[in-house]
Amino acid sequence: MKFLKTLDFKLFHSEIPYKPMGKYAHFLTLRVTESYPLFQTDGELNKARVRAGIENRQTISRLSMFKRKQSTPERLVGRELLRKYELVKPEECEYNVKFGMDNPDCIIYGFAIGDSGSEKSKVVVDTAFSITPFDESHETFTLNAPYESGTMASKGEAGSKPGEVTSRINQQDHIRPQVFFPSIVTLRDPTEASFLYVFNNIMRTRHYGAQTTRTGRVRNELLGVVFADGEIVSNLRWTQAIFDRLPSEVIESIDPLDEDIVLEKATEAIQELMNEEFIVHTDFIGDDGSSQNKVIRKTY
Repeated sequence: MKFLKTLDFKLFHSEIPYKPMGKYAHFLTLRVTESYPLFQTDGELNKARVRAGIENRQTISRLSMFKRKQSTPERLVGRELLRKYELVKPEECEYNVKFGMDNPDCIIYGFAIGDSGSEKSKVVVDTAFSITPFDESHETFTLNAPYESGTMASKGEAGSKPGEVTSRINQQDHIRPQVFFPSIVTLRDPTEASFLYVFNNIMRTRHYGAQTTRTGRVRNELLGVVFADGEIVSNLRWTQAIFDRLPSEVIESIDPLDEDIVLEKATEAIQELMNEEFIVHTDFIGDDGSSQNKVIRKTY
């Protein structure tokens, strides 16, 4: 992206400060499912009952993508690269077991080791919500396990009769492909190096949710970056603003949302929402890579 070559060095710290200094980099991402991922707790898909839009007062259920479901896969991708280029030795730092404390992952994403020490994460990720309602965003699959013969019939093992269809059948709700989750990833007090590290992790991560080796394919579309002196709008409000802008025929259709329309409305929504923010911010939104400085007078 062209904006990477034109960023003002004043947007970054030369080194990570000891205390928060009020600089924020917000990555505006649209997470698009490309298979049948699982974002679940206790065997059920995570969902929330919320208002459909800011103007649309209808209450609907939406799929939820909790913050750990987003940050953990991205963090693991970053750790993988650190090991590949021998910046972290596997025996020195093991995720959720033995943190090395002095490598980029631990410093940027944080850690906690009881009385041994802790580091607060500089990456803030909140729960993301599907644009479409829960009923239109998931479907139920019947799962079973074939035998060596390629059929679902057993051969008499474990007390079952030969040729008898086993009861090893289960049902599981999966999220459908082409479900969109608007998500803002915030980096506090960015240095140039930490900005590029988090940016790279977002763009390289391809699998989210449970069973990441078999399903959970998700593509991250970066709509822009906002540098500000504070936090910006929530994921839920951005999602509701997008929903308000979608044509009624698109919402009522049983077909998946058109990605081009979603990208267009998501860009329009975040630009409008940023105009309402009471903070100083520099926006890089859209394909042209141009920036727009906004200084909002705070009212009391």
